[in-house]
Amino acid sequence: MHFASDNTAGVAPEIMAALAAANAGHLASYGADPLTGAVVEHLREIFEAPRAAVYLVATGTAANALSCAVLTQPWGAIFCHRNAHIEEDECGAPEFYTGGSKLVLVDGPHAKMEPAGLRAAIAHTARAGVHNVQRGMVSLTNATEAGTIYTPAEVAALTAVAREFKLPVHMDGARFANALVTLGCRPAEVTWKAGIDVLSFGGTKNGCMGVEAVIIFDPARAWEFELRRKRGGHLFSKHRFLAAQMAAYLDGDLWLHLARHANAMATRLAGGIAAVSGASLTHPTQANEVFAAFPRAAHRAAHAAGASYYLWPFDQSLDGPGETPLAARMVTTWDTTEAEIDTFLAHLR
Repeated sequence: MHFASDNTAGVAPEIMAALAAANAGHLASYGADPLTGAVVEHLREIFEAPRAAVYLVATGTAANALSCAVLTQPWGAIFCHRNAHIEEDECGAPEFYTGGSKLVLVDGPHAKMEPAGLRAAIAHTARAGVHNVQRGMVSLTNATEAGTIYTPAEVAALTAVAREFKLPVHMDGARFANALVTLGCRPAEVTWKAGIDVLSFGGTKNGCMGVEAVIIFDPARAWEFELRRKRGGHLFSKHRFLAAQMAAYLDGDLWLHLARHANAMATRLAGGIAAVSGASLTHPTQANEVFAAFPRAAHRAAHAAGASYYLWPFDQSLDGPGETPLAARMVTTWDTTEAEIDTFLAHLR
């Protein structure tokens, strides 16, 4: 009953096999290998963006922080949701890689910014000229940290606000595959066609060992990204092992297959929890994360049986009356089974 994080899952067999195959012989380093070239072209094809610059890194933090660094100056503000991953989970990496940009936090239900809130935050910034941080960029997350999803129309509404102030927009897509299979649209429709300038395209949370792609839809920013990636210590010498993962991930739409399974398991889990006496969902389940509250006694039973998941927020305690509900986050993965979920639900009941 492993629901702590999609980072705890292993590597999909197809991707592990690709890594083993890539280990044979000698290939050019630093991204000059043919595997990397093929991955770049495949991602351009998937996103209908033949001129896009595509780069691979090993972590989502690197993808996000380096993306922010090419979109804003050290004195710029990065407008993001209060619960964005770049705010809550990256230890100041965006501020570090940008050289000092300030995250300006925007509220909104279920971890989603709304145009009015974003407009107000941007308009409120830089009122005193040189004495303030300046308007820099916008970053949004899809799927969000609450497991909710921005539709193409919602993305376009936010990027339209950014354009009013001539700001570029980044999308943190660590769970982009999970968002896309729910939306049922083409990748381009929820990215560059909706106004996104740079996408962090995730693989690690969805069956890869450790690879993310940064897709820069404006190739004029490409050289700066290359320099920042090297200077920041994220240009892999044995680059073929990043490319091999991404190649297998994309081959035959494996990335969508894995995400579709994870989402289906989350839907099953959410439906089962909602049927438990005293339980309720705290956010809509739209991707592979389930946020719910249920009685302390149910938590204690699940933990005693070996279930792994996080109380959300972390500072809650299992101590207290058994009927008092506690909120939790549960994440399903590419290898979650129906049996795991059914066993977990039996303990909750």
